[in-house]
Amino acid sequence: MLKNEKYSLILRVSLPECTSFKISGKKNRKNMIRKYPRYITILFIVSLLFTGACSEYDKLLKSDDIELKYKAALEYYQQEKYTKAATLIEDVLPRYKGTTKSEELDYLHAKSYYEMGDYVMASHYFQTFVQTYVASEHADEADFFMGYCYYKLSPRPELDQSNTYNAINAFMLHKTKFPDSEYNSKCDSLITVLNDKLAEKSYLAAKLYFNMEQYKAAVVALGNSLEDFPETSFREELMFLRLKARYLYAQHSVHDKQPERYQDTIDEYYTFIDEFPKSKFGREAEKIYTSSTDFLTKK
Repeated sequence: MLKNEKYSLILRVSLPECTSFKISGKKNRKNMIRKYPRYITILFIVSLLFTGACSEYDKLLKSDDIELKYKAALEYYQQEKYTKAATLIEDVLPRYKGTTKSEELDYLHAKSYYEMGDYVMASHYFQTFVQTYVASEHADEADFFMGYCYYKLSPRPELDQSNTYNAINAFMLHKTKFPDSEYNSKCDSLITVLNDKLAEKSYLAAKLYFNMEQYKAAVVALGNSLEDFPETSFREELMFLRLKARYLYAQHSVHDKQPERYQDTIDEYYTFIDEFPKSKFGREAEKIYTSSTDFLTKK
């Protein structure tokens, strides 16, 4: 804001604490005000606005007027001030338990945490809501968002996929509990995305055995990955790696075991080329086949 590097203007905002401004520099404050009257005026007005807002919210927190807090919580939620809304809801909820307002407050409480991006707490509150208000008009949505929170918590494929499984299970259960839900098509598409992530994790784990030159284990792991995720986008590469792993396993085997394992390699080649006749790995697969047949012919 100020071009002169001799001055620093620090705006400190700490909610729900009141806002303060600190002006420091080598010249005195009077010179600052004379030199930058426009900036000082704007900052003063902003400071007053923040201070007023802080004071109003602080008074609400200290107030014993539950109805006032309830109305303020709804207003803050509508204004997308979810942290303040959640704080006030938590303050008044115990007083409204068992009343007609309890359901609304519990629902907005969960939604506030979701909007804040706190998906761990949001999933918990959505789950509690669904269990408490089975017949609620919000039950369908809350149940979907419980699963969606797990979806948001699902990490990249290399990491632990507990939340991925949680999300898939939640979406599948949602479709069972709410067969006519408007969210079911979304559940299906998200389940596909999550399964793709699990397939990628399986692919990476199987490929790791191959890269570590543990070819026997790689053959098993690659086969398991193909069996668990037959529709995976990595299918072509997985099948080629299994072919190559069989070939390298045969190469590194003791002489007596090589004929059988080269034959397994040839069988694997036919399986691969039958499914992917125009594979990008075709040339290398052909070399593996030729080398394997040459070995058995010489034998």
